[in-house]
Amino acid sequence: MKLKPLADRVIIKLVEAEEKTKSGIILTGAAKEKPEVAEVIAVGPGGVVDGKEITMTVKVGDKVITSKYSGTEVKVDGEEYTIVSQNYILAVVE
Repeated sequence: MKLKPLADRVIIKLVEAEEKTKSGIILTGAAKEKPEVAEVIAVGPGGVVDGKEITMTVKVGDKVITSKYSGTEVKVDGEEYTIVSQNYILAVVE
């Protein structure tokens, strides 16, 4: 099954949390923080949303930071994704 976002929606997949700190300490499952960075999997076409013209500024493959607890989590073919509006994307990680 393939997900195709509509309007200003973006499908993202959270990037796994680091297993090790920069200093080399290995983290247990409980010590890992919730990942903050996600990869863009699919982007909607944009268009007119709530009377405003929306131009999509992110693209597939971008690494982004989103608002915490934003979007709708879905599971497709055993993979977990989050669908968010583009306005919940705070930054692109370069």
